[in-house]
Amino acid sequence: MTKEDKNLFIAAVILGLGLLGAVDGIVFHQLLQWHHMVLNPNIKLEIITDGLFTAAFSALLIWGGVKIFQDARHNKLGHSWMIFSSGVFIGGGVFNIVEGIIDHHILQVHRVRPAAENPLLYDLVFLAIGVVLVIIGFLIKRRYQSG
Repeated sequence: MTKEDKNLFIAAVILGLGLLGAVDGIVFHQLLQWHHMVLNPNIKLEIITDGLFTAAFSALLIWGGVKIFQDARHNKLGHSWMIFSSGVFIGGGVFNIVEGIIDHHILQVHRVRPAAENPLLYDLVFLAIGVVLVIIGFLIKRRYQSG
């Protein structure tokens, strides 16, 4: 992989992390209202932690965009859609895996759907989606590198 492709891949991973964070926050926290970042009887605390979560994934999206702009400006950015998409899939999958393991299992600050009959099933599906996204990303990257 060239230095330019590596720069594109890194930016795409950062964007993938931010993108899946946005999907998580928008879909699970706001639209479906399955959970907040921290489940607590104090709604103000729940809203503040959701806001901090939104700020964090927004910062990742900005960082990824700035990295692309800076690398492109210095002629140090690859242009392969396969490298870009592989990075987005891997970054998004890593988001699901890390957020799922840390928040759902280790810290237990929330579950994907705590009011469900079997909340563990939702947590495991969330992790499985992350693993599938990472695998897809690596398959795309491998295909690019072998072709």
